[in-house]
Amino acid sequence: MSYTHTITVDLSYTDAVERTKEALSEQGFGVLSEIDVRSTFESKLGAEAAEALGDYVILGACNPGLAQRGLTAEPDLGALLPCNVVVRRGPSAGTTVVQAIDPQTMVELSDTDAVREVADDADTRLRAALAQLPAAAGA
Repeated sequence: MSYTHTITVDLSYTDAVERTKEALSEQGFGVLSEIDVRSTFESKLGAEAAEALGDYVILGACNPGLAQRGLTAEPDLGALLPCNVVVRRGPSAGTTVVQAIDPQTMVELSDTDAVREVADDADTRLRAALAQLPAAAGA
């Protein structure tokens, strides 16, 4: 089982980060955290390590309604939240890769109906957010 949904878009890294945040917001997700991995690598490991990785950010996305339903059903689920969304330099110039955690991985760890329902809803919303990005590239 793949644990991410991945797309490559014809957007600059900066545009992809902004449009990803917008698409997540339209699906009811807020960004609770933003980890600039490149900057962290640069400060902790040096410029060479940062350059090898390139632009890379991890967005901690949370849909409060889904989180509340999931945590009410299974409080331990908090260890898997928020849903991580990665925006990183693409394989070729002018492209950016956007990856969202596949919420179905939660179902692999918990077999409760409530968690399955939350994972299904989150999966639908994250896929919809990613689907908005290629269309945004031509706008």
